[in-house]
Amino acid sequence: MFQVRLHGRGGQGVVTTAELLAVAAFSEGRHAQAFPSFGSQRMGAPVISFCRIDDQLIRTHEPVTEPDALIIQDPTLLHQSDLFAGLGADGYMLINSTHGFGELGLDEFVKDFRRGLCVAECPCGSIQMQPEET
Repeated sequence: MFQVRLHGRGGQGVVTTAELLAVAAFSEGRHAQAFPSFGSQRMGAPVISFCRIDDQLIRTHEPVTEPDALIIQDPTLLHQSDLFAGLGADGYMLINSTHGFGELGLDEFVKDFRRGLCVAECPCGSIQMQPEET
């Protein structure tokens, strides 16, 4: 089973991203589930969403505590809680940021990852905001 945990804030599409990932897996003939976990339902509040993908029926509905992949859509959450709990050195991590790991204060954490293969920062927000060239 491949498990993904997504962190962000309300209104950033954390829940939608997990659902799209599950739908994509389902369309490829896999079993998939996606579900959110959030406290107060307000814009900007921290949100966690989970996605599981497997070739077999998925019977568990518990939150993902040991993700194979971690997607962090809001880097302001990096030092507010333990986002990296359960992520092993062989896991995958994508952070939506224009800053490198050193600037984010994560150099020590990511040194055990295979940089470039499993860990990446990507300025997704600024890419999204660029006008499309015709």
